[in-house]
Amino acid sequence: MDIAAITESFDTRTEDALSWISESGSWLFGFFRTVLEGTYDGVHWLLQLAPHYVIAIIVMLLGWRLINVFSGLLAGLALLFCAAMGLWSETMSTLAMVITATILALVVGVPIGIAAGFVQSLDRLLAPVLDLIQTLPPYIYLLPAIALLGYGPATALAATVIIAMPPAIRLTSLGLRMTPREFIELGQASGLTPWQMFCKIRLPFALPSIMAGINQSIMMAFGMVVIAGIVGSGGLGETIYGSLRTLDIATSINAAIAIVILTMVLDRLTQAAASDNRGDGT
Repeated sequence: MDIAAITESFDTRTEDALSWISESGSWLFGFFRTVLEGTYDGVHWLLQLAPHYVIAIIVMLLGWRLINVFSGLLAGLALLFCAAMGLWSETMSTLAMVITATILALVVGVPIGIAAGFVQSLDRLLAPVLDLIQTLPPYIYLLPAIALLGYGPATALAATVIIAMPPAIRLTSLGLRMTPREFIELGQASGLTPWQMFCKIRLPFALPSIMAGINQSIMMAFGMVVIAGIVGSGGLGETIYGSLRTLDIATSINAAIAIVILTMVLDRLTQAAASDNRGDGT
């Protein structure tokens, strides 16, 4: 058996199939590209609308409300430091990419997670698929996205959404399945409809787990957005990629610091929001 010939044949068929899909579905992928880039442009426009100090004050107030005064002040000052490094536009572009990708991942992932929470066979079916998505190297998803969507933010968004979905699906399903049996029996005894049971009993218990899924989706999106700089996604990822090509070490370090700041701020805020929901649920 000639393994090399089999491998070459498989590669050729894969490339031919990808070319056929790209040509046959060009109108569909063009539509997806327009929707993805339009959504990203809208979020980016909103973030760029306010001056950097206004965004910093908003984050400061959120940190104060969700955590404490010191954490809010530190978060606001950290964002101002990004502006002081001259990377505010890139920081907002990265934030817009993460927010857009996370929202799209939740729009798709949460309903799938809800269905998996109710249908155990679907949950078992999804488990190996989600394992595969999370096991493969992230940049693998950029290759077919480039072939189908071309270079730019749409390709970065498509790959980031794929990476960000598994935590949302897993933790939504887990949250629904963790609803105490006695509360379900109480709802049934009270004559609640399935929709009322979901809204009044299952969802409140699942909300902390869903919030944890949102937090993890954001973290996964951050990791992918940096890698996606190679396909012209804009923002801090592209800044790092461009500075590495030109050996501009100082700029790459500054951009890396801005990414760490943005990641930590969003991580702390979403963790605090999840803790608040957990406290309300108990």
